Amino acid sequence: MALTNTQYDEIMHDYERIRTLRRSELSQRIKYVEEHVPGYLALEQETGKRSAAFGRRLLSGEKLDKSELHKQLEDISAQKKSLLRKAGLSDDYLEMEYDCPICKDTGYVDNEKCVCFKQKIIERLYAQSNINKLAEEANFSLMSDQYYQGEDLERFLGAVKTSKDFIKNFESLYPNLLFYGTVGTGKSFLSICIAKEILEMGHSVLYFSAASLFSLIQSNSFDFKKSEELRTLFDDLYNTDLLIIDDLGTEHVTNTSIPQLFTCINERMNRNKSTIITTNFSLDDIKSMYSERVSSRIASSYHLCKLTGKDIRIMKKVQNRK
Repeated sequence: MALTNTQYDEIMHDYERIRTLRRSELSQRIKYVEEHVPGYLALEQETGKRSAAFGRRLLSGEKLDKSELHKQLEDISAQKKSLLRKAGLSDDYLEMEYDCPICKDTGYVDNEKCVCFKQKIIERLYAQSNINKLAEEANFSLMSDQYYQGEDLERFLGAVKTSKDFIKNFESLYPNLLFYGTVGTGKSFLSICIAKEILEMGHSVLYFSAASLFSLIQSNSFDFKKSEELRTLFDDLYNTDLLIIDDLGTEHVTNTSIPQLFTCINERMNRNKSTIITTNFSLDDIKSMYSERVSSRIASSYHLCKLTGKDIRIMKKVQNRK
């Protein structure tokens, strides 16, 4: 399950494509400003002239105070920003934009893989863990409470608040969340909303349905040729910044999957890594199916959010037919 040379090259090609696109966009913005903002190009040229003149004087042996040049350039910069604002543009209109400001779309920070690179690895190794794609249809901007009423609405609003607190405290408290309750009430939706925000904070996220996760573990566990793949999988499960296990209880439960679930939960807590679990089960159901040890660890270390109500997916289908 290690990244192949081809996959690595694909990722690096993605970065190059992004940088090329951003450079092209910046060039277009520069051209627009030069053509539509009177006086800006002259100020830009003045910046170069003053810097060159200052450099020539230094080379000739003059003792100059560099702070004087700095002051002059700051004054020109302020004038340029003023011209941009008068033209209805932002101060940073001519600054390079990056998909990842941490590594500036290079994939590396001080010879170490950036968190965005690690996320790209996750998305290639585990096809279903493409949170960015999932977040196109599940994020806070698309959230609505129109399908909830009464106590169900109170629970949903409480879960939303808990979700936002989870994001706010993610980097300091390493929180864990269990979304549980009836089918189709927004548990998976909220978990992906959170994931999107955590990704944008610069952290790695690994998403699995419980069925696919334990199927992947089992397929690698009984083939000695895949021992390295299994080690890589567990390393990712234990160390990714946020792990989401969706629909716990839909997988085929075996004598080996129960201790694997406990170990995963326990290891992540020991390493201060956050986990979100969604399930249609109650805590008693979890205890019955996965053991008291698993349910006890979840009950004592996870914030529990119960969601109830009618199945939103069915309600949407009914609305679409009208």
